[in-house]
Amino acid sequence: MPTIDLALRLAGTLTLRPYVFGFLAIFLVAGVRDLGRARTVAFLVWGGAVALVAELVSTRVGIPFGLYHYTGATRGAELFLGNVPFFSPLSFPFLAYAAFCLARRTLGHGWTTTRVGRARMVAVSGVLMMLLDVVVDPLAVRGDRWFLGHIFYYPDGGLYFGVPLSNFVGWLVVGWITVGGIVWAIAARDRETPGPGAPGLGIALYYLVLAVNLTVTLWIGEALIAAAGIVVHAALFLLLYSVNRVTVGRWSAESLSAPATSGGGTRP
Repeated sequence: MPTIDLALRLAGTLTLRPYVFGFLAIFLVAGVRDLGRARTVAFLVWGGAVALVAELVSTRVGIPFGLYHYTGATRGAELFLGNVPFFSPLSFPFLAYAAFCLARRTLGHGWTTTRVGRARMVAVSGVLMMLLDVVVDPLAVRGDRWFLGHIFYYPDGGLYFGVPLSNFVGWLVVGWITVGGIVWAIAARDRETPGPGAPGLGIALYYLVLAVNLTVTLWIGEALIAAAGIVVHAALFLLLYSVNRVTVGRWSAESLSAPATSGGGTRP
């Protein structure tokens, strides 16, 4: 592809999908503050690659998201990678990161100490990312009614507001692989996963994505989809709050009761 044509299509992607690049900018700022520059770039590249492979395979054989097809309606106006619009796999890294931040806040700092704790973190992150799609995908399949456009469709529809249940399985798997790969790489290199960090902005990103999608869902008149999303995420918030109180309290109690290991004595 000639350089000028590539630049024009990238510009077209930015023009058509400014909300995606807005979320991406928040992710980059949050990630650098939280994980550092190198880890944030790794999150972006790894997450985008995992999502692209998943989409390329799903649009051909239906794994892991279920079979769907991109219409190609904007092929001349924005950048495509094969048959997949560039903005789509670009979205998954910041969604996975936002879920990762919320999971870390929920489980507390103690998750870094054992393999079981890290596995639990990856599992929760995948679930949290998948639950965003309870709102995202039903809205996306109605893209012809808002500024996304009619860019893809499921040939056989789906049980959940036109979305097949296999799609949620796919989001779960992609979330697990994305976060799991990052956690494994950090643990293998640095002997420990991220400590306290600064996940607050990532958590704000999670709820900003949710709020924007709920707002657009209501704007196009899909009150039932919005209500389902609100119920799911209200229940999720209460569950996460309860788990956080238990886990953070437990780790705090263990920290207070642990014997001092430095200086030959206890601190006053």
